[in-house]
Amino acid sequence: MIAFVSGPVAALAPATAVIEVGGIGMAVQCTPGTLSGLRIGQDARLATSLVVREDSLTLYGFADDDERQVFELLQTASGVGPRLAQAMLATHSPDALRLAVATGDEKALTAVSGIGKKGAQKLLLELKDRLGEPVGTHIGRQAAPSGPASWSDQLHAALVGLGYTPRDAEEAVAAVAPQAEAATADGARPPVPQLLRAALQTLNRAR
Repeated sequence: MIAFVSGPVAALAPATAVIEVGGIGMAVQCTPGTLSGLRIGQDARLATSLVVREDSLTLYGFADDDERQVFELLQTASGVGPRLAQAMLATHSPDALRLAVATGDEKALTAVSGIGKKGAQKLLLELKDRLGEPVGTHIGRQAAPSGPASWSDQLHAALVGLGYTPRDAEEAVAAVAPQAEAATADGARPPVPQLLRAALQTLNRAR
């Protein structure tokens, strides 16, 4: 198992970072939140999980060991593969997922693209005793925990991480705002990975 990769960031793409390790470029699949903390040319350390298939070897990267652990635990539930587990972490932080499971928050899970009502109910049952309690949070507290960063903040940070100026990032976020509002109107959480791709297309057309 490759537990982590460490080295300079050689390249960034909407869903991938390339980390130079011993002269070899390691392509690592990451969420927009993880990518937003990376800068080309700067050293980075990503916790990783290697997913082996008959026809592929895919390395998934995370900001810390906790994210990687939750990524792997999520896949112990039936029907959850690496892509869906990564989508869940792109929408919610590890602690937000733990709290959702611990409190039976079906709505939080259906906010993830690819999870419907029945799927959420099934996941709540299967993951109940696997993720553990949120760190530093006691179930039954009246105060609500802080949720994940807004879609616009996540998207802006990811674009800046890819090398765009804050101003260009703001304009791209504004350009895809109608798509995000349409998703919100349907009761879903705006899908940041899809919005990121749309924002990049907008920026490429502007060049």
